[in-house]
This record gives sequence, C-alpha cells and structure tokens, in this order.
Amino acid sequence: MRVGVVFPQTEIGSDPGAVREYVQAAESLGYDHILVYDHVLGANTQYYKNWGGVYQMEHQFHEPFVLFGYLAALTHRIQLTTGILILGQRQTALVAKQAAEVDILTDGRLRLGVGIGWNKVEYEALGENFHDRGKRSEEQISLLRALWTQKSVNFEGKWHRITHAGINPMPVQQPIPIWFGGGAESVLERIGRIGDGWITTTRNVGLTDSFSSMVERLHGYAREAGRDPKEIGLEGAVVAGKDRTVEDWVNDLQQWASNGATHVTFNTMNSGFDSPVRHIDAIRTFKEALA
Repeated sequence: MRVGVVFPQTEIGSDPGAVREYVQAAESLGYDHILVYDHVLGANTQYYKNWGGVYQMEHQFHEPFVLFGYLAALTHRIQLTTGILILGQRQTALVAKQAAEVDILTDGRLRLGVGIGWNKVEYEALGENFHDRGKRSEEQISLLRALWTQKSVNFEGKWHRITHAGINPMPVQQPIPIWFGGGAESVLERIGRIGDGWITTTRNVGLTDSFSSMVERLHGYAREAGRDPKEIGLEGAVVAGKDRTVEDWVNDLQQWASNGATHVTFNTMNSGFDSPVRHIDAIRTFKEALA
C-alpha cells in the first residue's frame, strides 16, 4: 500500500519557500505521493447568501498544473496527484497538453485524479455546462487518452472535434493514469468501466458494510466491462483531525489496508495546524509512527 499526504491547499499560504519546504519534507520522509485539491474560483458568500459549498472565496487554492511545474523542479521521486481536478470545467485538449508537460517534467510521476465537481459558480465563470458534466467527462477521458498515445488524432464526438492534430511533446506515461473521485452510483459504474482507480470520499468512520457494498458494486461493474477488478486502484484517507491521536491515525491506516486500499493519503487540513511547519511536524509524526 502506498502512503501519501494531502497538500494543505487552504493553509499552506502563498510563500513559495513554505511550499518548497513542505513538499521536500514529504519526499524526504519517504511518502509516496502528494495529492492536491483543485478549485479555480471561490464564491463570494455575501452575494450567495445560502451558499452550502465546502469552499468559498476566502479559501486559497494553488492551481494544480502550475504548482506541479514548480514541484517538478523541487522533487525527484514522489508522485504528484490531483485529487481531484475538475475536468468538466476545463478544455480537454488543454488538460491533455498540461498533464503531458507535467508528466515529462517529472519523468512520469503524474497521476491524474478527475471529477465533475459541485460548484456551479466555477462552471459559469469558465464557460462550461454544469448540467452535462458527467457524460461529457467520459468523452473527455477518451480524448485525453487518444491525445496521450497518438501523434495525430482524428476525433469527433458529441462535444469535441479534433481534425488530424496532436500534442507535442507526448507524455512519458502513455496514457497517464486517470483516477476518479466521487461516490455516486454513476461514478462507481464509470470507474469500473474506464477508470484506473477510485479516490474515495469515504473517511474511516465510513468503513462500514455500506462502503464494502460500494466496492463490491464497483468491482461488479468492472467485471461487466470485461475488466479485472484487481487492476483498479483504491485510495482512502486518514484525517488528522483536531481531537484525534497518533494511534487513531495508525488504526485508520490499518483499517484501509484490511479493506483493500492500494493507496492512502494523510490529510492534515482543518486539523488545527496553523503554520506550514506544524503540518510538516504532523506528517513527520505519522511517518515515524508507521515506521
């Protein structure tokens, strides 16, 4: 099982030195991957009075692909993962180009986690349709994989058209692994049919019979598509939390291992760590406990 960390997007700040220190600490401690959240815009809740979203204008987010370009020069081994990139609000060919560039600069260390998102405000601002984002994402993935593996692509779908063109340079990984976030039944079916892995939204308190049922259904969808469920990765999260102990963290990891997780990511966000140094201390403490 591969163990990574969640890049503390909303709490790391905008000092590039702090970003460098955190990421290099994660790599030097032996973590396998860094998972980065994605939001392009935050809503002004003075206007959206009944806003129910998790994030808003006050929450800071570094743009994943630009951030990964920076991290590519600062790291040598650790995998860079989006968890998740809101694919439906982006131009597909541009995502293919940006992802390929990151993969080249990191010598094949990109894992692309994608999802359809929940923020209508972002979709409006980026000029994409919020209401067809699920089905459109399937076509996007087909096109991404074509652009990553074919020098010249001739593609005509419902939402995309490319006439004998391609990206250059091509990525190291052909294709780059695509994992899905989310937990709706349509997402489970999509993962089983075309996904390389599932970045779950479940926390350890949710590792119950209902979660096991979701995994079984995902595996059933994979078998229906003629795929081996063992080829589909499963990523869970260990949340540091404000009132949780190191023993709780380790127990969570063990629960994920017993539930078949291939990847687990340690999340220190929203856990009371008020500086990058304290986030580093937390991931060091967790790694030492695992050792």
